[in-house]
Amino acid sequence: MMPWEHAVIGYVGYSLFVHAIYRDSPTGRETLVVVFASILPDLIDKPLAWELGLFESGYALGHSIFFAVPLSIAVGVFAYRRGHPRKGWAFAIGYLLHTPFDIIPNYIRYGVAPIDRALWPLRRAGEGQRDAGGFRESFTDNMASYASVILEQLTSGEPSPYLLFLLGLFAFAFLLWIYDGMPVLSETVEYLSERV
Repeated sequence: MMPWEHAVIGYVGYSLFVHAIYRDSPTGRETLVVVFASILPDLIDKPLAWELGLFESGYALGHSIFFAVPLSIAVGVFAYRRGHPRKGWAFAIGYLLHTPFDIIPNYIRYGVAPIDRALWPLRRAGEGQRDAGGFRESFTDNMASYASVILEQLTSGEPSPYLLFLLGLFAFAFLLWIYDGMPVLSETVEYLSERV
């Protein structure tokens, strides 16, 4: 999944959690935390693999359950002790939803579940084949490929079920964000109006 797809999944997951448990909407700060946490595994692994060559692929330490679970617990405990338990939940939900949503779409589209992405260092994703090029080149190649596939499907008039799912998810997330009071945007507008 691309970073914005992870951010949408994280936001939807956290918003639904907050509505179910707290009967409330996410705040702007919680939204920033969940979005950051939802892309953090890629911010850790992609540069370490693509730029520094420390991992065989962009799925290693940051995507591993052996790192993700303890990190989420540690951040949750820290946030709770600082009086911000919901930010701890936002981090944990955003972070822990990342790797499953790197695995599930592959299973749906190709019938293969790359579980090795979650099991570093016991199993290594892409072992023996390092990603070619630096971070910028790899990111650009991934973006170009992604944009090409999306554009081809949209112009063909036969979008894949996965693309239809993504479009539906984005629409649902947008409507949920509006229902939640447009966190981040509403706080920013309020802050700026107080300064004028």
